[in-house]
Amino acid sequence: MGLFDDMLKGGESLIRNEEALDFEFLPKVLPFREKEQRFIAECVKPLFASRNGRNLVMYGPPGIGKTAAAKHVIRELEEQTDEIYPVYINCWQHNTSYKVIVEICEHLGYRLVQNKKTVDLYKIVASMINKKSAVLIFDEIDKAEEYDFLYFILESIYKKSIVLITNFKEWIATLDSRIKSRLTPDVLEFRQYNEHETREIMRQRAGYAFPEGVWEDAAFNKVAKKTFEIKDIRTGLFLMRESALIAEESSRKKITLSDVEKAISKLENFSIKNSAELSEDSRFILSIVKEHSGKKMGELYEAYQKKGGKQTYKTFQRKIAELDKGNFISTKKQTGTGGNTTIVEKKLTDF
Repeated sequence: MGLFDDMLKGGESLIRNEEALDFEFLPKVLPFREKEQRFIAECVKPLFASRNGRNLVMYGPPGIGKTAAAKHVIRELEEQTDEIYPVYINCWQHNTSYKVIVEICEHLGYRLVQNKKTVDLYKIVASMINKKSAVLIFDEIDKAEEYDFLYFILESIYKKSIVLITNFKEWIATLDSRIKSRLTPDVLEFRQYNEHETREIMRQRAGYAFPEGVWEDAAFNKVAKKTFEIKDIRTGLFLMRESALIAEESSRKKITLSDVEKAISKLENFSIKNSAELSEDSRFILSIVKEHSGKKMGELYEAYQKKGGKQTYKTFQRKIAELDKGNFISTKKQTGTGGNTTIVEKKLTDF
């Protein structure tokens, strides 16, 4: 018997459309975010009348539709007009002003960026956009190493809406006052999906990704419940894909509760991100935590400073919070005679 004889053949795959299990997949309808999409559209609306738009900061935990809502508005914008440039940039991937401005050039169709300084590219971008207008969306804005590009846009682009997306409500307070005073943004909170909404979102994705009848009810219910508990749609998409692959390995034509339970056991490996994706300073702080795991926040900051760290204590606290949310580390509050303090520990699976 051959190695592959017992396996499902290509045409028998349990997954009909694997792209629908990617978090970047944009469904035709984005359920339970209609209100937020209308708010974004209202900020952009003045551009259609050749007026300056409103700026917006969107915040909320990961995996609750912030990026998808913004991209939906971009998609409709592209269908409505050619007079407004739509620009979406992820600041985790493009975290300096030079990288951001080069990416903006890419969106505008300007390719001659080699050997040009940042200030030269600023002038080119301004001259192009100022013939029309632009919606500029900066996702994971808190991952940018500096914000000179925001100052440039605010000062040099006449008609625009700037949309900044972050997981942290407190991020706006860290902005330089000269940028904050010019930005004067509206603020839009994305709340967590409730259990019903989570189930319906997962049902929609399952409809895109799988043939009808592939999921046993108990298996789907387990995925929906676990996704709601963790409060991250990305987790649910991982569980769906992984459960299907486990079922395929056993050449079954249905996804069972047992398959889902095996997929759930792999969740911790999924949730720990690759530390290579972090900024240089965040990786430095992560190394401090590794060396001094179990120490208090203040003690860690002292160790950080002794090794040459230059960030303020407030910024250090924010970066610790980001590492915690990304599952790189864990933190816990501890009450003692001197009041409350935060204990920071490394994740064993990350080292």
